Amino acid sequence: MEGLLASLQGAVGQGVLWGIMVLGVYITFRLMDIADLTVDGSFALGACVCAVLVVNKQADPVAALFAAAFAGMLAGAATGILHTVFEIPAILAGILTQISLWSINLRIMGGKSNLPLLKVRTLISGFVDQTGLTQAQASMLIGILVAAIVIAFLYWFFGTEIGSAMRATGNNEDMVRALGVNTKMTKLLALMLSNGLVGLSGALVCQSQKYGDVGSGTGAIVIGLASIVIGEVLMGKLLSFYWKLISVVAGSVIYFAIRALVLRMGMNANDMKLLSAVIVALALCVPVVLSRYRLAREYTEGGEDGC
Repeated sequence: MEGLLASLQGAVGQGVLWGIMVLGVYITFRLMDIADLTVDGSFALGACVCAVLVVNKQADPVAALFAAAFAGMLAGAATGILHTVFEIPAILAGILTQISLWSINLRIMGGKSNLPLLKVRTLISGFVDQTGLTQAQASMLIGILVAAIVIAFLYWFFGTEIGSAMRATGNNEDMVRALGVNTKMTKLLALMLSNGLVGLSGALVCQSQKYGDVGSGTGAIVIGLASIVIGEVLMGKLLSFYWKLISVVAGSVIYFAIRALVLRMGMNANDMKLLSAVIVALALCVPVVLSRYRLAREYTEGGEDGC
């Protein structure tokens, strides 16, 4: 039982830290209706920048988080410029940036694919030393604090004029353009903001797991989509914007809790990618099947009443 609780604590901690990445995916996928595949690369970029700064430059762990977020914003800007200026389709622009970031991340890491943080002080290890909590508990508390700050910022930002214009661009780009809004700029800003959060999440996960890896972002977009859909299915779509942001992080926590439970049941860790794909497919298919069932049932009942 203690082992299960420890696994769930670790899953919640990782879920909240990854939830910041999911918030970034939510901005492009749900608000802007853009399929941005930069995420896998920008997540690893944030982890690599953070690891190099903390280990090789002895930088402050908090400063490393801001640097990682800025690096993620640059990656988002690259995708945004390819998409808005050179009119490359968003999905292809994201793929191009993602592929480029693999080589860039290796250069940042000095040709190494992995850089441990075991002998340096990080934000989470410092919190552990000060409070006496476990690594999982410290990750969970810091993740909740950072996620709360990010959610509050996003709720405020998307209530501003530029934030509202970004949301409107995702809903009806033609109408927004007709009102005189530069939709290319709103898309660019959305991609930068999204990947900035992704880079921040990568840095936090790096400090939590005590290593940076060029492949740490592999499958991040799948995790993001799964968490978004899980949050929407469990908490419903008819929520205020504030609760939608919270549901995104909650979906990430639930996703990692499911992974932890499945692993404790004896599933091979090599099958986790398959499990992730199945979770996303089920989360996307179930609402469609239920809506079709309700529609067919209402049609049948209506026909019977008419007779």
